Amino acid sequence: MTDLRIVFMGTPEFAVASLDILVQNNYNIVGVITVPDKPAGRGQQLQQSAVKKYALEKGLHILQPEKLKAEEFLNELRALKADLQIVVAFRMLPEVVWSMPRLGTFNLHGSLLPQYRGAAPINWAVMNGDKETGVSTFFLQQEIDTGKIIFREKTAIGENETAGEVHDRLMNIGASLVLKTVQAIEQNNYPQVDQSELIAQGEQVKHAPKIFKEDCRINWQDTVDRIHNQVRGLSPYPAAYTELISTDDKPVSMKVFHTEKESGSHGQPVGSILSDSKTYLKVAAKDGFIKITELQLAGKKRMPVSEFLRGFQIGKGWKAL
Repeated sequence: MTDLRIVFMGTPEFAVASLDILVQNNYNIVGVITVPDKPAGRGQQLQQSAVKKYALEKGLHILQPEKLKAEEFLNELRALKADLQIVVAFRMLPEVVWSMPRLGTFNLHGSLLPQYRGAAPINWAVMNGDKETGVSTFFLQQEIDTGKIIFREKTAIGENETAGEVHDRLMNIGASLVLKTVQAIEQNNYPQVDQSELIAQGEQVKHAPKIFKEDCRINWQDTVDRIHNQVRGLSPYPAAYTELISTDDKPVSMKVFHTEKESGSHGQPVGSILSDSKTYLKVAAKDGFIKITELQLAGKKRMPVSEFLRGFQIGKGWKAL
């Protein structure tokens, strides 16, 4: 085991891969900070974060502060005498926390910073139709996601890949990058690149704000490319959605997880639905059709479109709003 005393902070599955690679490489994880258990699901049972479940399995010391500035938590954190803190998919830290270790605190972010600073970098990269993304490690400073870059690693985004698929790949690429970063810090041999140096002349910096319900509604007046990218970028969570309107104006809300593009001019009104009631369901956009291949009705399970059409009759004159 190395002498470096590490405190790890994270919450979801994305963070577990990074914690695991450090444990597998015999790093001394003196503390794991994660969110308090929260009630979830129909029974409102208390749920532990993915990071807590892993830390319990490995017998790691766990802290679950309600408030990161609480004196009791700060005293517990100081007592761990960390040399380095690592943050992966946690929450914004106050300066009193991130400035505590002698070697600082670094974060793993799911984009090629300075692109896509913010809460949902993977979703927005896919929604915007980007051809590549990646992960970055950087030292925390006052402004969120702005600290000096240590390392970045790129990966291509396939034209039909979903955010979920990209997320799972970045989770593993990110874990390797966390290990590389810790090793470089341990050897005191690592770059610190100002993010402004990574912006090409004329390059626009894109942002990755939290996703709200209005970001998820499909606008059928849009192009097939933009709609297809929106569906990919929100799949599997929180998922793009639309409403089907029957001839008696009764709306049916539907999440859409997978689509195919059919580009080309047509004479159909935007939003009109074409279906053989057995194998396909497609909606007219302004420059072609979007073929819906996997969906979910409110209160039902996800299903392929053929299964949906077996139990749901799409009549003439239906449209998507």
